[in-house]
Amino acid sequence: MTDDERTKCHAIIHSHAVAAAGGNAVPVPGLGIAVDTVTMTTMCMALSSVFNSSIPENVAKGLAISALKRTILKQPIKTVAKELGKFIPFLGSVIAPAVSVTMLESAGWVLANELDAKRNK
Repeated sequence: MTDDERTKCHAIIHSHAVAAAGGNAVPVPGLGIAVDTVTMTTMCMALSSVFNSSIPENVAKGLAISALKRTILKQPIKTVAKELGKFIPFLGSVIAPAVSVTMLESAGWVLANELDAKRNK
């Protein structure tokens, strides 16, 4: 991955993670997973353009769900805390966005590295 690609990936990943944090601030259990999936899907499509490829939305959604699953399996306690925290007034609205940013940043870089590796095959 070149420095220019890394810079573009950073901007895409960070902006999508911040957008997901906004959606996760809403204190509705389960909504965060939906927001994370939609955000990861659009992030996947944007990241693919950095590596000069085009991914259809259904494929991007599959990649997004796969990346989120890997991230959730690595951090199951954070995921459970994020959703359960929404039952606690105010505190849940702080915990869920913070955990979401961490998870999407991690999943985004996993995805960017996979796209880069596939391009270099």
